[in-house]
Amino acid sequence: QVQLVESGGGLVQAGGSLRLSCVASGRTFSRYYLAWFRQAPGKEREFVAAGNTFYADSVKGRFTSSRDDAKNTVYLQMNSLKPEDTAVYYCAARSGSYYTTPSYYDYWGQGTQVTVSS
Repeated sequence: QVQLVESGGGLVQAGGSLRLSCVASGRTFSRYYLAWFRQAPGKEREFVAAGNTFYADSVKGRFTSSRDDAKNTVYLQMNSLKPEDTAVYYCAARSGSYYTTPSYYDYWGQGTQVTVSS
């Protein structure tokens, strides 16, 4: 079991940056694969990033994910933000391997709102 809490969202202008954090409770953080997803109003939840290698084409080169197992925390550094990045961002975890499909993840945070103005 793992509980996830996202933070770091907010309102920024286009071209700005934000860093999201996801803190996991429990002592099994290092045993889970964590990923970032986002969901805009009226749209399906979509994959953003996983580990420090896998990124959606829409964010590649702008977003960077990382994790600190000692702090039970995963980060998403978002640079050069665009209005189309506006969404609720979620971190998610599963015990197997990385997937880009939301249904394969067992645990989810409550999300943090990111709004990018033009």
